[in-house]
Amino acid sequence: MGLPLSLFIFMPFLIVLSTLHLVFTISSPFMQPLCHHDDSSALLQFKESLVIDESASPLAYMFPCQNKVASWTVEWDKSDCCSWDGVECDEDTGHVIGLNLGNNCLFGSINSNSSLFGLVHLQSLNLSYNDFNGSHIPSQVRDLSRLIDLDLRLSSFSGQIPSEISQLSHLSSLDLSYNYMYSFDHDITLELKEPILRSLVANLTSLQKLDLSYVNMSSTVPNILANLSSLTHLGLRRCGLHGEFPKGIFKLSKLRHLNVGYNEGLTGYLPDFTWSSPLETLSLDDTSLSGELPPSIENLGNLIELRMNSCNFSGFISSSLGNLTKLTYLDLSNNTFVGNIPHSLGNLVQLSSLYIFYNQLTGPVPLILGNLVQLSSLDISYNQLTGPVPLILGNLVQLSSLYISHNQLTGPVPFEVLNLPQLFFVDLSYNLLHGEMHLELMNGTGLEFLILNNNRLSGPILTFGPTTLQYLDLSNNFFTSFGQHPTFLSWTHLQFLDLTSNSLQGSLPILPNNTSHFFISKNSLTGNIQESFCNLSSLEVLDLASNNLSGSLPRCLDNFGASLSVLDLQRNKFQGSIPETWIKGGQLEIINLSQNKFQGQLPRSLDKCTMLKVLDISNNEFNDRFPSWLENLPNLQVLILRSNKFHGPIRTSKSEYMFPKLQIIDLSHNNFVGKLPLKLFGNYNAKTSETANRLTYIHVSSSPSYKVYEYDYSMTVTNKGEIMFYEKVQELLMVVDISRNRFVGEISKFIENLRGFHLLNLSNNALTGHIPPSLGSLTELEALDLSQNMLSGEIPQQLIQLTFLEFFNVSHNILTGLIPRGKQFDTFQNNSFEGNPGLCGIPLTKKCENFDETPSQPSISQESHDSKSPFEFGWKIVAIGYGFGFVVGVIIGPIVIARKHNWLMKTFRIRPLSRRRRRN
Repeated sequence: MGLPLSLFIFMPFLIVLSTLHLVFTISSPFMQPLCHHDDSSALLQFKESLVIDESASPLAYMFPCQNKVASWTVEWDKSDCCSWDGVECDEDTGHVIGLNLGNNCLFGSINSNSSLFGLVHLQSLNLSYNDFNGSHIPSQVRDLSRLIDLDLRLSSFSGQIPSEISQLSHLSSLDLSYNYMYSFDHDITLELKEPILRSLVANLTSLQKLDLSYVNMSSTVPNILANLSSLTHLGLRRCGLHGEFPKGIFKLSKLRHLNVGYNEGLTGYLPDFTWSSPLETLSLDDTSLSGELPPSIENLGNLIELRMNSCNFSGFISSSLGNLTKLTYLDLSNNTFVGNIPHSLGNLVQLSSLYIFYNQLTGPVPLILGNLVQLSSLDISYNQLTGPVPLILGNLVQLSSLYISHNQLTGPVPFEVLNLPQLFFVDLSYNLLHGEMHLELMNGTGLEFLILNNNRLSGPILTFGPTTLQYLDLSNNFFTSFGQHPTFLSWTHLQFLDLTSNSLQGSLPILPNNTSHFFISKNSLTGNIQESFCNLSSLEVLDLASNNLSGSLPRCLDNFGASLSVLDLQRNKFQGSIPETWIKGGQLEIINLSQNKFQGQLPRSLDKCTMLKVLDISNNEFNDRFPSWLENLPNLQVLILRSNKFHGPIRTSKSEYMFPKLQIIDLSHNNFVGKLPLKLFGNYNAKTSETANRLTYIHVSSSPSYKVYEYDYSMTVTNKGEIMFYEKVQELLMVVDISRNRFVGEISKFIENLRGFHLLNLSNNALTGHIPPSLGSLTELEALDLSQNMLSGEIPQQLIQLTFLEFFNVSHNILTGLIPRGKQFDTFQNNSFEGNPGLCGIPLTKKCENFDETPSQPSISQESHDSKSPFEFGWKIVAIGYGFGFVVGVIIGPIVIARKHNWLMKTFRIRPLSRRRRRN
């Protein structure tokens, strides 16, 4: 009886405990129901439809992507999808309401039958920073009708945004931005037609965030956007928007972030801000908004970032900007602001970045800028500022980059300012700074980039200073020496050194082994190239041109390795033979050894240099035959052998692809014999008109440190009877000069293959026979010299078709008959035809007795040639007397661009490219 009695006594207590346990279990927030099987199955199917690719995330180079779906499994202890990474469930129902797979290494496509659209209880969906391979956003997104937050930014979606998104009436945040991919022939983006945009704005009235940046809209900005009264964030960057920007959007009472940058067709003005605004970031950069800054801009007192660069704003910079004391970022660059930099900017003590470059500001650099102690980047370059660089800028202890180039600053280099502890980049180029260099005052700094070119600095270059220097440009100054001999540069990290156009004397300095770019042309250096240069295994560009260097080249030049792309030794006194340096080929694109005293034969290893564009060995003493073994170089554009001792006939192979890109060949002043090697020159197809309209030069691009550097090839050729130096050589220029040799025979039919060439000089040979009428088909010719030969017969009437011909010389031959008249032939003088006793007619005094001297009329086909020429401007000038033409333009053009830069910018509304460091 004892045991049943004890159970009876404790039964009520057990019932109470069971009840309490049940209540606790039901009410506990830590005990959630398992997720629904349908949701779990949908998630697993979605996982299986995609692959995990660690390179799929556009942020992979910065942040490794997170493979959250790795935890999604049906194993018994992990089968509850509510415990899976990136999944959020409703605490009461167990339905999946949130899916966060941002930066999750996902790659693949989302199709219309994707199981994702079975998660009908979703309120938040984040698939940003993945790669969905250009797939479209399916219209089935409408099934996710409870969505509040949809984030698909930077996920490589493309195509038309479905109108069904406008049915997601609960959305408060929609981000479809930066779905932009580069393709070979076109860019791939999301697109949004204007009716869908209006429908989307009209239906999604609860939107707080709308970011459609980089979505191709190609429309105006709908005024209805001003009705989104809850909007706090509006991003419409680079959407192809045009027309006037609605001022009502500025008045949205909750708007804190507005970004409409990079819509160049967007016009309008800033309103008078007569209301207090919560705006924190305002980005209007690279639009066509214009007008002046209203003083009422001070009412935007919450502004933290203001980007108004590359617009059409003008007038004075309003001093009321100084009242925006929360600003940390201010960019007013690339506008036409005038006047002084307002002193009120000194009130912006929170400012970390200030950019006012490319304006028309005058006056001194205000001392008050020394108050901006939080400033890390200051750029006031490309203005008309005067006076010295204020020493008070030395207060800016956080400053890391300083740009004050292209002004009219005077005084010495402020090395006290350059001694700032955080400073690593300084550009004071293109000013009037003078005095000596004192880099030794900067021994304790971390300066990496120092650009002082195009000033008036003088004295010795002391090679002490910050060992952190990587990039040093002192070109176009008046430095005289290195202050010691031999010169060991102490800048052990130096990669780029430009000392071009100074007055340096003495021997070459000894460079750090990791130097990649060295320019020291146009000085007065003497001595030879030391063996130490052979240690420069990273060298890409070596420019020693225009000095008084001598001796032979070191045999160890092959130590330069595969990196060397430019070797420029022109205008020195080097001698001896060229060593067999390039046995392994490499990256060489330009070799210029002209105007030295090199001898012997060309090294046969040059045929391994498959990247070679230019080989210029003119004005030396090479004694060799024509290097036909170079005929297979696929990129050779320029071959200049002028003024050497090359000899013998030029034999051509049976290949149809000899010198496939050769467009400038100068064999003049040698001893070549035999027939004209015209077959060599006609294998290059002239540029298309589309390419011809772009002004490009023969150059080599490389990327030392922070920027792309272009080395331009320069050359000397005979043009229109005169020796001319080209500082730059246009890609379009095509030249054949084989004058002053001993070629014989007739001008063959292959001459008609030279269509597109501009200069043709066959003078001073022993050519015989007639001038071929097919020369008239070379309609781009601007200079034709056949003088000092033994050509006979008449001058073909077809040459009248050469409407760009500015120079013509057939003197000292045995030509007969009437000189053609009309077009360009009416501009040529006596000296073009003298020394031909059998010629008659204008401009010669000798009359023609048996010929009709009336000018011949060009045919209709000839006229059509005129209208199709890409150099039509040359003929317009000829029509009023005598034209300059294309080749003169190649010389004058760069001078006009250099000296009239501001006029060109203003007249043709050219916008300078923003620096990469400020692109978003």
